[in-house]
Amino acid sequence: MKQAVDEALEEQGLSRKTIEALAGQLLWRVGRVSDDSPVTVRVGFATDAAAFAELPRLRNATDAEVEAAIAEGEVRVEWVARRG
Repeated sequence: MKQAVDEALEEQGLSRKTIEALAGQLLWRVGRVSDDSPVTVRVGFATDAAAFAELPRLRNATDAEVEAAIAEGEVRVEWVARRG
């Protein structure tokens, strides 16, 4: 999993140090909208926490589901922010 994250960060021109510096300011949720939907990672600034409540609730995804989704390239990443 660590290697997959490091590779994804490198592809985006980001470093682990940059992400760790932002981590305290971010919220994230990982799960699926439904049983047949892809694993979804929602990320946004903590100041936009109310925007998460406006989205359909994600059901929990197991570690095995997340690992399989990464291996299959079936992960959706959504940036969550307030509108306006």
